[in-house]
Amino acid sequence: MDNNFYKNKKVLLTGHTGFKGSWMCMALAFLGAEVTGYSLAPQEGSSLFGICDISEKVNSVIGDIRDLESLRRVFHGTEPEIVIHMAAQPLVRESYKKPVYTYGVNVMGTVNILECIRETSSVRSFVNVTTDKVYKNKEWEWGYRENEELNGHDPYSNSKSCSELVTSSYMDSFFQERQIGISTMRAGNVIGGGDFAKDRIIPDCVRAAYKKEKVEVRNPYSVRPYQHVLDAVMAYLMVAKEQYINLKYAGSYNIGPEEKDSVETGKIVEMFCNAWESLTDEKISWVVCPEEGVHEANYLKLDCSKLRNRFQWKPVWDIEKSIEKTVEWAVAYQKGENVPQCTERQIRDFLGQI
Repeated sequence: MDNNFYKNKKVLLTGHTGFKGSWMCMALAFLGAEVTGYSLAPQEGSSLFGICDISEKVNSVIGDIRDLESLRRVFHGTEPEIVIHMAAQPLVRESYKKPVYTYGVNVMGTVNILECIRETSSVRSFVNVTTDKVYKNKEWEWGYRENEELNGHDPYSNSKSCSELVTSSYMDSFFQERQIGISTMRAGNVIGGGDFAKDRIIPDCVRAAYKKEKVEVRNPYSVRPYQHVLDAVMAYLMVAKEQYINLKYAGSYNIGPEEKDSVETGKIVEMFCNAWESLTDEKISWVVCPEEGVHEANYLKLDCSKLRNRFQWKPVWDIEKSIEKTVEWAVAYQKGENVPQCTERQIRDFLGQI
């Protein structure tokens, strides 16, 4: 990352009140960008957005991504140069309960963003953040490449596949003659401090540790490409920057950890337990609690050679470091320490290693 590129750049970020969006806001504010966020209000209870007082660091607009007229007003009022689209219904299990809502947010939300970009001449770079789950998962042991078939199984994954196709259609239909870089970014599972979502393994670990209970694990043998949220966020910003400067860098990119860090869920939980004990002297353990119900992929990995070869990119923190940083944040929060300061310190630490 060129730490000076984003200084005074006008960036519009959707989904800024969510977990990953909040880390993006903190990173952009640290880099000196003029950030406008557009999202639903943060969920009631604990949220990274509220804990870090992010509304004081960015221009925060509360709105629904499905509301085209509201979104248009924000684009017209801010005239952004860079747009990063992270607003989504992001949970697989929730998508089975609310499929219509999931498709509305994840598909029509993307349509609305692209329509606003089509109408806004100031935009020069757009990144649509999707997921590793956009691929038709054949449960094979090698990583998916960007040219593999898109066809996610569950409503969440499938809606993100549709978001990719919507982006491709708008590129072909409306942006061929316009100097704007457009990319879709497909990241694997991200972890980090401040994730309070349900049905995610690390937040489940943190909640169990706070309560001094055993961590309940549904599927300890599922393999996922875990990475720290900052590795994903900084990769999004890197591509947004590079295609802003040179359109040849626009495209679709996988973002994931090194091969050794695509590990079984059981190993992730064991590493968390060890890190928690190391920082707190409190011993915790885990137990398998299989749960019948919805389909979830057992094996999913990405081939990230395209991103590596084009940008000489590689993850900054491996899985052990990522878990260590996540536990560090969780302990600081539990003890009532200065969490915004802890969050910014981790950003400084991350950027110092690039």
